Amino acid sequence: MAENSLNRIFLVEDDPDIQEIVLMTLKDLGGYAVDICSSGQEALDKIVGIQPDLILLDVMMPEMDGPTTLRAIRAMSEVKDTPVIFMTARSQTHEVAEYMELGAIDVIRKPFDPVTLCNQIENIWDRYNAA
Repeated sequence: MAENSLNRIFLVEDDPDIQEIVLMTLKDLGGYAVDICSSGQEALDKIVGIQPDLILLDVMMPEMDGPTTLRAIRAMSEVKDTPVIFMTARSQTHEVAEYMELGAIDVIRKPFDPVTLCNQIENIWDRYNAA
């Protein structure tokens, strides 16, 4: 990865309240460009045009869940290497291990603290790029 700066984040989340909180937090506190969609299929339809630096991906979504969405993203040559962080309340040890095996770089547990969300994402990003 030649470019290690984090500028554009793609949020895939079906809950409008969480969308709004994450959007306000990342734009206002973090200064990031944020693109949002509400489903896995919508994410697959839009991701190539967006070319995000990072994807925040909800695990539990109707129709196409986060793991299924990630598998489909990994099959798309233009975005297959885009780092993904899952956001989920389903964060038992075996579940987190499964997300990491699918290729996620980390998991942010819900409910998350909006005040520390940017720092959390930046710490994960820094660890990912240092690896």
